[in-house]
Amino acid sequence: MCKTPQYEGLEKLYKEYHEKGLEVLDFPCNQFGNQAPGSDDEIHSFCALKYNTSFDQFAKIDVNGETESPIYTYLKNKIKKDIIDGLKNKMAMGTIEKISTTCKNEGDIKWNFTKFLVDREGNVVARYSPTFKPEDMEEKIKELI
Repeated sequence: MCKTPQYEGLEKLYKEYHEKGLEVLDFPCNQFGNQAPGSDDEIHSFCALKYNTSFDQFAKIDVNGETESPIYTYLKNKIKKDIIDGLKNKMAMGTIEKISTTCKNEGDIKWNFTKFLVDREGNVVARYSPTFKPEDMEEKIKELI
C-alpha cells in the first residue's frame, strides 16, 4: 500500500474534536492509480497499524462513473469544485486531473483524499482537494462545531 500521510492529519482532527461532534468517515477507493488494491480488512489494518486511525472506515467504493456510490453522487452534486490552496497544489491538481482516468465529468473526484465537510444538518459546506492538508480545515471545523 502507498504512503498516505493524510491519515495522520485526519486522525489528529478526529481526536481533538470528536467529543465536540466531529465525525470522520473514510471511504477507500481504488479508482486512482491502484492506491487501495487490498481488501477492506487489509486497508483497515494498514490504516490502524501505520496511522493509528480510530475513525469509521467503510468498505471500498467507487466515487466516479456508472458504479459510483450514491453518497458521492450526492456530495459531488452539492459542491462541484475543490478548494485548492497555493500555487504548488494548483499545479499538482492540474497534473492529477490529466492523469485521472475516471475524472470525466464536471464535479468528478480527481483523486483519493478529496475531503467534504458536512455540517450537523447534513449540508455540504466545503470540498477540499486531495492536496489540501486536513489540519488546514481546522478553523472551518471549529466554526461548525
